[in-house]
Amino acid sequence: MAFVRYWRNYVNFSGRASRSEYWWIMLVNVIVVAVFFIIGSLAGGISGPPNPDGAATLGPGYGLYIGLSWLWGLANLLPGLGLIWRRLHDSNRSGAFYFMALIPVVGSFIVLVFLLSRPNPAGARFDK
Repeated sequence: MAFVRYWRNYVNFSGRASRSEYWWIMLVNVIVVAVFFIIGSLAGGISGPPNPDGAATLGPGYGLYIGLSWLWGLANLLPGLGLIWRRLHDSNRSGAFYFMALIPVVGSFIVLVFLLSRPNPAGARFDK
């Protein structure tokens, strides 16, 4: 159900998203990228034979893995941003708080704490 709501609201930056909706989508993303990694490994390997100096090289499957992951990330760019925006609304914060992630080192942790926070009934003000 969360997956359907995710794609149905892919450019919706108003309203709210529950913690479970957010984390189910994160789980789906991890599983999809893991499947891409397995496909890349089966398609010739992620790493190739070492160079004469012993350094690792990239295998032919690495390009497939990167290509599939890049396409998945591109397809999820707007839906993911909308989901984060709505999740921040559910905790009664403006979606613009997402840009705190641009602050080096601590910004991402602050946004993560916001995403983990409990729903706040006052967040209903974002339901338009």
